[in-house]
Amino acid sequence: MAEFLYVAIDKNGKERKGSLEAENRERAYDKLKNEGMILLDLNEANALNKDIKINLGGKVKPRDLSVFCRQFVSMINAGVTIVDALNMLSDQTENKRLAEAIRQVRIDIEKGESMADAMVKHDTVFPSIMVSMTAAGEASGKLDTAFSRMADQFEKSAKLQAMIKKAMIYPIILFFVAIIVVAVFLIKVIPSYTDMFEQLGSELPGITRAVVAASDFVVNNFILILVVIAALVIGIKIFAKTENGKDFFGNLAIKVPVMGKLNVKTACSNFARTLSTLLYSGVPMIDALEIVSRVLSNSLYKKALLHAKEEVAKGVPLSEPIASSGLFPPMVSHMTKIGEETGDVEEMLNRLADYYDEEVQAATESLTAAMEPMIILVLAGIVGILVAAIMAPMVKMYGDLEHV
Repeated sequence: MAEFLYVAIDKNGKERKGSLEAENRERAYDKLKNEGMILLDLNEANALNKDIKINLGGKVKPRDLSVFCRQFVSMINAGVTIVDALNMLSDQTENKRLAEAIRQVRIDIEKGESMADAMVKHDTVFPSIMVSMTAAGEASGKLDTAFSRMADQFEKSAKLQAMIKKAMIYPIILFFVAIIVVAVFLIKVIPSYTDMFEQLGSELPGITRAVVAASDFVVNNFILILVVIAALVIGIKIFAKTENGKDFFGNLAIKVPVMGKLNVKTACSNFARTLSTLLYSGVPMIDALEIVSRVLSNSLYKKALLHAKEEVAKGVPLSEPIASSGLFPPMVSHMTKIGEETGDVEEMLNRLADYYDEEVQAATESLTAAMEPMIILVLAGIVGILVAAIMAPMVKMYGDLEHV
């Protein structure tokens, strides 16, 4: 397969530039013609003209997917066909990666594929929950309802993520400020005072000797320290990708003081919201549990939901494996059981998600309020020790002079 670069006019009269793979130039021409393109230029890619594709980001953000779903629903409800709606959305979507995926989905639909089958080819753009709900919406004839629910799901997911990130920005900034301050003191400030300390002739105070020793160690072993830190970071990342590492960090995430409760509440919110959305759209419970297990990042919750899927397949109510897992607060299993008894599990899960969204917001605000003064005190203590180490010899020297 060779890669070809093309310049063409699309159905809407807009000039498009891009690349495609084909066996030869004639096949590339036929592909573009079948897409309704008027070809202006077509050349085989080489080292000089080949596009360099750089992926600057990870997955498309939930906010981007939310906007796409809202706009798609609006167009469908206005009587626009799916193909035309996707064509317009591919032109006006700001995220280039999402725009290209939408364009490819539109092309595949024109070839006769279902929208879900077309979307599954772009699993790095469209998450599994979106593909499954699209399939359910197509099967039930309620594609607009499925996309409306997905828009709500992605909006609330984006809001939850933004809330947590906002809470962590301030502590992270202060943490790095503390590291920079300590590094500057140990590498630049303390060495400049070392000669003066030696000229004083008197014995240096203990705090000064300790800081000077720390400064000498950092200056003399700076490269070694960087190598050790880099090795630790790489080692941790490699370990985190192993099964034991995933379980270790998953357990750490829910057990660590202060942050543990917040992580549990966040996982409960994501679990309840995603499962409710899938069930409401007509996705079977067993399939929905597998999809939710892929949505959650904590490996312990993934395994718990996969086990719940197996139990549900045997006829066991979902509330029982949820309760026996020991990972979810009692309220989750209780609300799920009530939903099972009333025959309205998705509504109960939706209410549960709303409750935990509020809990996450309250916990995040409390965490931020508690961490700010704590970090400032720690930073002030570190700077205070370093300043005291510099000032102590001077104070001692003035005291000695007074007794002369």
